[in-house]
Amino acid sequence: MRITSIIAIYLLFWWGCLFLVLPFRLRSSAEPEAHVPGQAESATPRFSVWRTVLWTTVVATVLFALFYVNYVNGWVTADLFDLTRYRAH
Repeated sequence: MRITSIIAIYLLFWWGCLFLVLPFRLRSSAEPEAHVPGQAESATPRFSVWRTVLWTTVVATVLFALFYVNYVNGWVTADLFDLTRYRAH
């Protein structure tokens, strides 16, 4: 696999993991915390972008490493999902 393909696939994993990690550790505004003037009631009182980026990078790296090891070793291939061979004649 070329390095450009590795980077492109990793970025896909990273963006996908961002949406998985985003809701973690969010607190509702119903918890006791001072509101910022003009803040919506449903908005989280504190949000750390850098913590979210860090966790997204960790999760994406682990998942991409599993993907790449599978790609190199060929454990799960597209042939395993070929359902046409089970068709009744």
